[in-house]
Order: sequence, then C-alpha cells, then structure tokens
Amino acid sequence: MNYDRTVSLTSDFATTVDAVREALAAQGFGVLTEIDLAATLKAKLGHDMEDYLILGACNPSLTRRAIEADRTIGLLLPCNVVVRREGDHTIVQALDPNTMLALTGLPALQPVAQEAAARLDAALASLADRR
Repeated sequence: MNYDRTVSLTSDFATTVDAVREALAAQGFGVLTEIDLAATLKAKLGHDMEDYLILGACNPSLTRRAIEADRTIGLLLPCNVVVRREGDHTIVQALDPNTMLALTGLPALQPVAQEAAARLDAALASLADRR
C-alpha cells in the first residue's frame, strides 16, 4: 500500500515551503506543528542531512468529524506533510488520509478520509501547476 501522495518540484526549498503553506491554507488546512528535522539532527547528533521539514497540517472541520467517529484517531493526526530536498528537486509528500481508514477499518472514517485526500490532492496539484 502506498501511504503517500507526492509531487516533485524544481523550485528551491524556501520557495516551496512558502508555496506549500499557501496551498494547504487554500484547502482549509492550518499548520499546527513544524519540525525542522535537518536542524534537529544537526543540533542533537551533529548529523548533516538535506533540508527536511515536517509540517503538521490540520483542517478543523475534518478533524472534528474524524474525532467524532473515533476518539483514538488523534494518534494519526495531524496530516503530516514533508518538504525535503532530493538532488536538484524539492519533494513534497503528504500522508495519504486513506491510511487512517486502512489502519482503523472504520467505515465512518471513509467520507472524512476521502475529503481530506481530495483537499490534499488539490493542494499538491496547485504546487505542480507552479513548476
């Protein structure tokens, strides 16, 4: 099972991060958390790696619906979006919301997962259009 939705861009890392934030906002997602993995590993372990940022995105309406269907679904939230460098490209990856459906097997989550997937797909498509 693929658990990601991915787009590869030629824009630089900082430009892509800004574009990802805008694309997510246009689809009703806010960024609740931000983990600069490259900076964290450098500070904690002295390890150098490519730019790698994890954004924890949340659409409040979808989150409320998911939580009402299953209180433990918070373990799979927020929707993580990774922005990372790979060679001369910047990769943007979002966790496929259908993963929560596959893991829980709860039919009540299907409409939430489908809508979240459609919104994330639209955000990623808008990034691809900027190439």
